[in-house]
Amino acid sequence: MSKFPFEIAASDGQARTGKLKTPRGDIRTPAFMPVGTAGTVKGVYMDQVRAAGADIILGNTYHLMLRPGAERVKRLGGLHKFGGWNGPILTDSGGFQVWSLSKLRKMSEQGVEFQSHHDGSKHMLSPERSIEIQADLLGADISMQLDECTEFPSPYEAAAKSMELSLRWGQRSLAAFGERESQTLFAIVQGSTFPELRKMSAQASVAEATAGGYGGFAIGGLAVGEGHDAMCETLDVTVPHLPSDRPRYLMGVGKPVDLVEAVARGVDMFDCVIPTRSGRHGQVWTDAGPYNIKRAEFAEDESPLDPSINCVASNDYSKAYVHHLIRSGELLGAMLLSWHNIAYFEDLMARLRAAIAAGEFAAFRKTFHAGLKTRN
Repeated sequence: MSKFPFEIAASDGQARTGKLKTPRGDIRTPAFMPVGTAGTVKGVYMDQVRAAGADIILGNTYHLMLRPGAERVKRLGGLHKFGGWNGPILTDSGGFQVWSLSKLRKMSEQGVEFQSHHDGSKHMLSPERSIEIQADLLGADISMQLDECTEFPSPYEAAAKSMELSLRWGQRSLAAFGERESQTLFAIVQGSTFPELRKMSAQASVAEATAGGYGGFAIGGLAVGEGHDAMCETLDVTVPHLPSDRPRYLMGVGKPVDLVEAVARGVDMFDCVIPTRSGRHGQVWTDAGPYNIKRAEFAEDESPLDPSINCVASNDYSKAYVHHLIRSGELLGAMLLSWHNIAYFEDLMARLRAAIAAGEFAAFRKTFHAGLKTRN
């Protein structure tokens, strides 16, 4: 099993900064991965994503296997060539999208049978098929084991059953992944908000890694309705059971305050659709919290979206102009806000890395929270 070198340059409390070194380039951590759902980060050019500071993007197995089809992507040179991104790509396993998007799904030990949300066609996603799609057809640098996203809220017994199924699917994912020189596989820790289950899942996954398995560890099943405080409490009881020499990835999270608090607990990698999804709906992210550009107060505001961010979208277009674009339904409005939001999230990661390296993370965290309170 390939385990990409992970070098921790500095720590400050539990927060740490470093590099995950892949054959396609280094990933500076803490890292935020823009989500490339269907081979594209919605509304943003790949060179803009790179210029904003992203070292890695995320691809969605579920969406790409349905359209245009993973085999077609393979014939066209793999996801890197197909989407015009030459840096590292992490793909999710498809499990979350099956859980959240499919019209009908049937879970079994073998995998999950589901109907496409596009045309109702039937598909089977097993651990083996998920790995084939991610590693062999799409060509992901980092693949994820197939897991079941546990419903929230969930009774303890149901959460335990779901977590145990994910562990068994993880073992099958490892077997299917095998030995690879230039790709790696991450485990996914489940267990809802139950400390006992999170500990069991983490320890079992780490045992597999010790035996030559996983190259990193993801924390799944959060940002599904449990709320910020419960998320932090779950991280508090999960992260200590993960190895310090491997990257830790919090899946599907989240808002800037979530990122700062997760970094404080030792998390290294994140992904979320918030920057582009909220941008398409007129939301602008800043350190003071988000604001909605559609509000009437911005109709004649000539100031830029956020002059503190080194990005053309953030600096060169007035709030009044973007207000007009969004209110008029112009595509450029959504593109500019998505571009700015990605640049803001990447800038936040850069400042977190710098604060940790300088031993000033606690001060950064305090100032960040104070700014949110001032705005809100």
